[in-house]
Amino acid sequence: MKDSTIALLSLFLIFFFPVSWTTSASTSVQDNFIQCLNNASNAQPFCIEFHTPNNSSFATVLQSYKRNRRFDTPTTPKPAVVVTAAHESDVQGTVVCAKKVGIELRIRSGGHDYEGVSYVSQVPFVILDMSNLRSIEIDIENGTAWFQAGAILGEIYYAIANKSKNHAFPAGVCPGLGAGGHISGGGYGNLLRKYGVATDHVIDAQIVDAKGQILNRKTMGHDLFWALRGGGASSFGVILSWKVKLVRVPDTVTVFKVNRTLEQGATDIVAQWTQVVDKLPNEMFMRVWLKTVNGSHAGEKTIQALFVGMFLGGAKELVELMNNRLPKFGLQQSDAIEMSWIESVVFWADKPLGTPIEVLLERATKPAIFLKRKSDFVKEPISNAGLEAIWKTMIELEDVAMLWNPYGGVMNKISENKTAYPHRAGNIFKIQYATNWMDEGIEARNLYLNKTRKLFEFMTPYVSKNPREAFLNYRDLDIGTSSNGDYEEAKVYGIKYFKGNFDELVRVKTNVDPDNFFRNEQSIPTLPSCKL
Repeated sequence: MKDSTIALLSLFLIFFFPVSWTTSASTSVQDNFIQCLNNASNAQPFCIEFHTPNNSSFATVLQSYKRNRRFDTPTTPKPAVVVTAAHESDVQGTVVCAKKVGIELRIRSGGHDYEGVSYVSQVPFVILDMSNLRSIEIDIENGTAWFQAGAILGEIYYAIANKSKNHAFPAGVCPGLGAGGHISGGGYGNLLRKYGVATDHVIDAQIVDAKGQILNRKTMGHDLFWALRGGGASSFGVILSWKVKLVRVPDTVTVFKVNRTLEQGATDIVAQWTQVVDKLPNEMFMRVWLKTVNGSHAGEKTIQALFVGMFLGGAKELVELMNNRLPKFGLQQSDAIEMSWIESVVFWADKPLGTPIEVLLERATKPAIFLKRKSDFVKEPISNAGLEAIWKTMIELEDVAMLWNPYGGVMNKISENKTAYPHRAGNIFKIQYATNWMDEGIEARNLYLNKTRKLFEFMTPYVSKNPREAFLNYRDLDIGTSSNGDYEEAKVYGIKYFKGNFDELVRVKTNVDPDNFFRNEQSIPTLPSCKL
């Protein structure tokens, strides 16, 4: 959208909407909000599409882009309205109307928020669904891309590959992730060690602020632009689009996927992995997925370590590197598979070899599993004895897996405060605790949640301390929540997510959204009056 059009829409919304709806005491907040949206639609050449519980489409639209069945039950709080934005002005109108009538706003792009924060609230709320704002523009000549918040990563990767086989974007390996929240939370993928996190490559952005204005990098200023890159944009506004710098990849990359159980020497291999993985060449990314599986004898359980890797280069060079630096692993030439970068995206999405890249364009339509996620950062190698203790606990709990994702490389060279994303030098790897289940009911939910929490608690001696760091995109309400933006409550989780950047994020929040309109259970708070 041209800047002149944006400015006119912003002025229209700010100065004309506030007097356009009923305010009688007998009219509900929901009715006021809907009337406001109708007025917006009638006053502009755009049609704002919204769904209420009275619409036959409501359940389908609400369920779309939910990724966790924990928040798709009969007792899950439902929004008063779901607005499916089709134009930037729809976003502006929704923000202005929600703020004026005093109803909480939740913003959903891909719906992968592990705790449902983007589409569930305990107070009356509306959902702003960004999934239809998904345009993508690739400029290979300048090595940049613009894409809207509702575009999923698979669509972005596909669009890049259609323009060039030697360009990529260093974001997540899950193709269904929505660009809006993923990038603003410091999303990462298997190019992490070579190029950093996705937010490190953002060069411009468009956001709707609490006044309904559309701002870009120039008009929002340095501080807000800094905060959006890793601080969670939903605390500051609604991301409309990102402009990013693309990165270069070779014609050929090499991938592998190899299982090792305890009987096959997994303990020694994982111990060596913790010692060297952050020191491997930047072109190497090798994750370990640990889970409990059936052993070789009936009734026995063991640990399976699934090693999944990508090397920006050929198979021969990779095998030589691995046998030199991680000899206990014993990577074979037959394990290493050469392919193009875009084919590797399909591989990392766990699709069979030879699957057409068009699979990246598929969008999930409903939640498939119940799940819980937690996170940790590890700064010291773990000994064989430590690993054996971890295995024992995992086998006892049985259902909780861990994904260990390597750090090091370029992450050691980026300062903690260059962007709001702080988890940089000093980390060997990051842990994602992953528990999935299909059993219905509260008892099953509590059982699996408690198992996840027990493993997390057991891991305390092996992970970061003071603070025990956490990753925002692996949202975890266990580590703290705030009521009505209380600073002291928010500081509990804020330090874990943002370390020393937390107070700067609070300062930015206080300046750009002093009324704390954009809020959720783990949002950035405003400064208390005593600190102003």
